[in-house]
Amino acid sequence: MLSRVAASYEVNSELRKELLQEIFLAVWQAMASFRGQSSEKTYILRIAHNRSVSHVASQMRHKGRDDLCVQSIADEGPGPETGLLKMTQQQALLAAVQKLPLQSRQVVTLFMEGLSYQDIAEVCGISSANAGMILNRARQTLSRELSHE
Repeated sequence: MLSRVAASYEVNSELRKELLQEIFLAVWQAMASFRGQSSEKTYILRIAHNRSVSHVASQMRHKGRDDLCVQSIADEGPGPETGLLKMTQQQALLAAVQKLPLQSRQVVTLFMEGLSYQDIAEVCGISSANAGMILNRARQTLSRELSHE
């Protein structure tokens, strides 16, 4: 789950590994403060997304990065054609999600992790209605983006 969060924010594999380590460290440090006011999953995802947002902000200050490369997603598919098709679809979806504005990216990633609108709202600090609106707009954007490919 945390690997997928990191992948939705960072395309560079080395920086993605670094981000994942930062997320693990932040979660480990924050678990002592967990008060049970939400589910552990929601709490951990909030930490992961906050750390990822900080990472993106930090990386944006370093303009020399090549953000356009899309790293491959490994697949243990049943056959080469099926595996290639699935990998291509996954890469296209990941690339499209990475192009979304930050808040939309957060909401989509959390939804793909199976969180409810209420949980998404809690993680992002927005209302449930706003989470639904952002998700619907992001779906439309992703649909348009993926239909062009």
